[in-house]
Amino acid sequence: MLLVGIRTSKKRVSERHPFGYGKEQFFWAFLVSVLIFGISGILSLERGIESILAHELHSLENVLLNYVILAISFVFEGHGLRAAILVFKNTIEQRGDKFSLFAMVREIRESEDSTVITVFVENAADMVGLLIATIALILSGITGNMAYDSIGSLIIGLELMAFAVFLAKENKDLLIGESISKRDYKMNSAIVFKIPEVNKIISIRSMHLAPEDVLIAIDEALADNLDTDRIESVIDNIESKIRDVIPYAIPSKISVELERSGRLNKKDMGSTI
Repeated sequence: MLLVGIRTSKKRVSERHPFGYGKEQFFWAFLVSVLIFGISGILSLERGIESILAHELHSLENVLLNYVILAISFVFEGHGLRAAILVFKNTIEQRGDKFSLFAMVREIRESEDSTVITVFVENAADMVGLLIATIALILSGITGNMAYDSIGSLIIGLELMAFAVFLAKENKDLLIGESISKRDYKMNSAIVFKIPEVNKIISIRSMHLAPEDVLIAIDEALADNLDTDRIESVIDNIESKIRDVIPYAIPSKISVELERSGRLNKKDMGSTI
């Protein structure tokens, strides 16, 4: 589903979708989170409850095969989790920050790449589930009490549902229109405010259309007594400063609204928002 989202998000801009199909990634990632909750989580929870309430607990067979399957699962899920962590690590280090657990958690919360977030959360949830399953299997094998295995399934179901809710919330925010990160917002504000002709930044509004596609609208007050040519130069400078902070921002999706001497003048760099 994530691959489908990546592919469909690259469709050409159409008259019906003038800003493209970038949000396809957010939709398919949201659908993945729903299925993790509705299938993986509920099914595991249901199996655990049925087993606990059953008059006779299930039996444990082919113990060695169970351990082999868990070991293989650890390898595959661990590889996927490692790949996602490396993406976050590279992003953090390229920005000049030091990689740490706190920095990675912040990156996950602020990242707009729903595909990488989904891969990370899904694999992290699976790794936790596999650990719970292994502990439950060991306890059942040692004690001969299958209740441990049933409780393990119950806990895994709840754990998967919790991860799915977090993932759904992250993707929902992107679907309905999430702004640029606080870090990018502060950097944009600081760099634009340093322009001598800018007296005040009234507002900066933004919305991600894809992980690397964003709409930005800046409303600001300029100094008085600026002629038309100077205003044009200031607007071009603002655009350049924004692209210094957000390299993938394009002029057609940047709007600058200028307020001078109580009158509102507007020039859009590209298409009008």
